[in-house]
Amino acid sequence: MTKPVSVNAHALPIVKYLIANADKLRLKIDTFANGATLIDAGIETLGSLEAGRLIGEICMGGLGTVTLTQGGPFSGWPTMVNVHSTNPVISCLGSQYAGWSLSHGEGKAAFYALGSGPARALAVKTRDGVEVPVEDLYKELGYRDASGETAIVLEVDKIPPVELIDHVAKACQLDPSKISVILTPTSSLAGGMQVVSRVLEVALHKAHSLHFPLENIIDGVASAPVPPPHPNFVQAMGRTNDAILFGGTVHLFVKGGDEAAENLANELPSSVSKDYGRPFANVFKDYGYDFFKVDAMLFSPAKVIVTNIDTGNSFHAGQLDEELLEKSFGG
Repeated sequence: MTKPVSVNAHALPIVKYLIANADKLRLKIDTFANGATLIDAGIETLGSLEAGRLIGEICMGGLGTVTLTQGGPFSGWPTMVNVHSTNPVISCLGSQYAGWSLSHGEGKAAFYALGSGPARALAVKTRDGVEVPVEDLYKELGYRDASGETAIVLEVDKIPPVELIDHVAKACQLDPSKISVILTPTSSLAGGMQVVSRVLEVALHKAHSLHFPLENIIDGVASAPVPPPHPNFVQAMGRTNDAILFGGTVHLFVKGGDEAAENLANELPSSVSKDYGRPFANVFKDYGYDFFKVDAMLFSPAKVIVTNIDTGNSFHAGQLDEELLEKSFGG
């Protein structure tokens, strides 16, 4: 019997590399009052694209590779993020997806964040006297991990309260000293890099929303341009989203029937959304900065290829949009 893959076992060596090479990567390492390790990738330090690349791989549970290359399809923005995973469902949905809602406090003092990374696969809560995963998604995936230490990634621009880290540790059933907390502000180099490294994950998440059988997704490769950072959070978030919405390409390798593969290809691109056609920052503003009012079908790559490994047929849909990318990135 094949041993289940562990997102923590594969991600933790990368976490330890961040800590050991903090000076080179322009990271700040500190310790919370409860003993948890703080890895700051852009709040009180500059961080770097390389730190963001590595954090992208940590988010993927160490089951994916994130690389930087030059010479992409966009003349003005040639630097590309390239992502690949041989286990895309567990890597992207079982680790990278920011699905753990975390909060502490109320009013102006409230802290809120979405957690991603391998800690998600450990986290449990008690429901009707029974321990269940914090996220229902794990029941669908049929996946749980076990580890004596873990890491969580938060896309935030301030240090979380220690009480929130205590909550994470309790959910993961670990002492706080066994938790590494990685912080990546959206407006930072590392933050922008790790968000765009989700170009494959957004395709997997949308495939899940479209009820495509996840067990039929075998492999995945994706790319997107590296966006220029912006000091304003909304503009920075808009650019990272637009890098995927207008510049992302995903190639999925699936099994099953051609009809299902072709339907997936046709329904995946961002251009099928009613909200497609303007920079995301503008769409977000028009919805009163309410993320949940944005059409969920918008969050997907611009261009998609779905190859059916059972038949050898491939299906193409969507297209890259350099004009909209230019409007977002600011020339």
